[in-house]
Amino acid sequence: MHLSPTEVSLSEPQPAPPSSLPEPRPGTRSLRVPTVAAIALLLVAVVLVAVFRHGATSRGTPAPGSASAVAEPALRLNGTTEAVHRRAIVAPMLASESFGSLTVTRLAASGTRVRKGDLLAEFDRQAQMRQFMDKQAEYVDFANKTAEAQAKEVADRAKDETEIGRAESGWSKAGLEMQKVELLSKIDAEKAQETLEEAKATLQQLRMTFDLKRQAAQAGIRLLEIQRDRAKQVMDHAQANATLMEIRSPIEGVVVLNTIWKQGKMGEVQEGDQVRAGVTFMQVVDPSQMRVRASVNQEDFLGLRIGVPARIRLDAYPEMLFSGKLEEMAPIARSGDFSPKLRTFSVVFSIHGSDARLMPDLSAAVDVNPATHVGAAGAFP
Repeated sequence: MHLSPTEVSLSEPQPAPPSSLPEPRPGTRSLRVPTVAAIALLLVAVVLVAVFRHGATSRGTPAPGSASAVAEPALRLNGTTEAVHRRAIVAPMLASESFGSLTVTRLAASGTRVRKGDLLAEFDRQAQMRQFMDKQAEYVDFANKTAEAQAKEVADRAKDETEIGRAESGWSKAGLEMQKVELLSKIDAEKAQETLEEAKATLQQLRMTFDLKRQAAQAGIRLLEIQRDRAKQVMDHAQANATLMEIRSPIEGVVVLNTIWKQGKMGEVQEGDQVRAGVTFMQVVDPSQMRVRASVNQEDFLGLRIGVPARIRLDAYPEMLFSGKLEEMAPIARSGDFSPKLRTFSVVFSIHGSDARLMPDLSAAVDVNPATHVGAAGAFP
């Protein structure tokens, strides 16, 4: 039996078409690669942001009951450095003299390290030595006059005592003559009576003038002694003033010259300058122990406590960093510079450690965290 071509095509299974992707258009593969890379980079960035936020949250949130609190911004104070042990050197104030100017003849240079007893400064002492020599001659003169007056008084006293003794003898002799008055004539008796009265009056006068002479002589001697002692006192003062012209170091340390008003301007003292008596022109400081004195306003002062750690920097040497702690807090405030209602307190911070460049009167910045617990471990949070 013959089948038609149509029947044959329907009975035989037809092969399935190949399952393959359609052919990509030119340029499609090159566009897909950058898109995948951008998506990967975006995912990495999201992961990094999440990790960073998680770490920051874990660091910034303290555990319950932990000793550390949320760190507050550090308080910065400005102050100046000063030595714990220091001695002010003052121009000598001369005894029994008006305040005048003294001429510097020798002076230790600023920054010189000195020992106790070393010469720091010397002033011109010619005026004091001249006065000493003049008063010494005056003292010797009055001392000689006093000795002569005392010797003369001794001689005059002996002479007056001899005269009194002679008058007493005459008075006694006249008294004996009066015992024989009954044997004498009336005229001789009257003469004997007159002689007795005259001897008595002479004795009384000598005794009276003796006391007056002694008082006058003692007054004259005392006047000479006062003049002698006054000359001696001025002489001693001149000698003491000459000694004061040398100033020696009371402690071991470094010489620091102060800035004072001299010759119409501010400056450090030099040899040949004139310094008024009583002016502090120099300091001797011990640089091994330094501290910073700063001012704090009344609001920040309430948050400070003794022993709070601090970090100290010097404006002149920014690379230097010192640790320290609050040592002193002034109990009384002072008025502010801009308003009398604003009050500031003086505080003192110790400096741990030392350096050759750490000297007094350097401006310093002190960073302190009022929230730090006193006695906590670590010098600064």
